[in-house]
Amino acid sequence: AEVMGVIADFEAYPDWSDVDRVEILARDRQGRGIEVAYDVSVLGMSSSYTLSYKYGSGNSGVSWTTIRAEGAVKDIRGEYVLDDEDGKSRVTYRLDVDLAIPVPGFMRRKGSRRVVETALLGLKRRVEEG
Repeated sequence: AEVMGVIADFEAYPDWSDVDRVEILARDRQGRGIEVAYDVSVLGMSSSYTLSYKYGSGNSGVSWTTIRAEGAVKDIRGEYVLDDEDGKSRVTYRLDVDLAIPVPGFMRRKGSRRVVETALLGLKRRVEEG
């Protein structure tokens, strides 16, 4: 529940990730964001996009797809899957990003590494901070 709480706290993303701005456009009955707009800058590339979120049962995770995208990103699909293993949370992160601009392979790898580090290590640090 604690990990899922951090993942679903979209307004706090600028505090621990590469997100510059977040705006929750729609919420479900439980108050969780289901349509969220972002402004993001990674490695000098800027994008604005809106994602649609679907939550798994309980605290099992969340998936997202693109509603709208402008700038360097054309489409984003991904998910966090949470499992309990011996009282510890195991987090699996999947992300598929289609870029709207050509990017050299070395920059693509560097950007991918940074996104994954933020998504997992940044999340871990944020949860541990409480």
